[in-house]
Amino acid sequence: MNENITPYQSQEATKKEQVATMFNNISGTYDFLNHFLSLGIDILWRKKAIKELKSIKPRVMLDVATGTGDFAFEAINILKPEKIIGVDISEGMLDVARKKITERNLQHIFSVQMGDSEGLHFPDNHFDAITVAFGVRNYQNLEKGLADMFRVLKPEGKIVILEFSKPRSFPIKQAYNFYSQQVLPFFGKVFSKDSRAYTYLPESVAAFPDGADFIKLMDKVGFKKSKDIRLTFGISAIYTGVK
Repeated sequence: MNENITPYQSQEATKKEQVATMFNNISGTYDFLNHFLSLGIDILWRKKAIKELKSIKPRVMLDVATGTGDFAFEAINILKPEKIIGVDISEGMLDVARKKITERNLQHIFSVQMGDSEGLHFPDNHFDAITVAFGVRNYQNLEKGLADMFRVLKPEGKIVILEFSKPRSFPIKQAYNFYSQQVLPFFGKVFSKDSRAYTYLPESVAAFPDGADFIKLMDKVGFKKSKDIRLTFGISAIYTGVK
């Protein structure tokens, strides 16, 4: 993972700090743009990813890079856990999540707090399951982040990671590259007050070690039975692993 791929190319701020600033800037339009720019397919991706946890029936869950909470809300709908904690480095995104939690009257199940995967403030072997949606490519130190999530997962617990990927077959690869490099930044600039955010997104996807490379990293930090499931011609992927 290229840590030099950052939202603003600032020499003064770390990648983590820049990512937090970026998501603070786009928090108000994030949900709308997610669904608009993916034609709503991101909702189907989340549902499919969460269903990977149905067999273990997790009771206590952690949602890392929770953002506005959509992945956790999907987990609540499908899995009916007793408790989900969401952590994120962007206070702006968490403010949106808190508002949605209150509107849905889910305070007794879902709570959110500032935090990131490289230094989770939870004891070892604590969660039945961990989820991450569209977050791992933004980690400053990907291996460290995966290792700390492994630490707080219970033995036999399962992690499910949903992340953008790179299509490899013609003509999907060419169409995707045009969309991500031309269409996505254009609409991001129109609807978001941070034009750089939607230029950074395809750059971060291109730099992310997807597929077999990511599976190797999961195995390296200790996960077992690691696998990836390609979605929508390889535009995104679900990665799963067991402690």
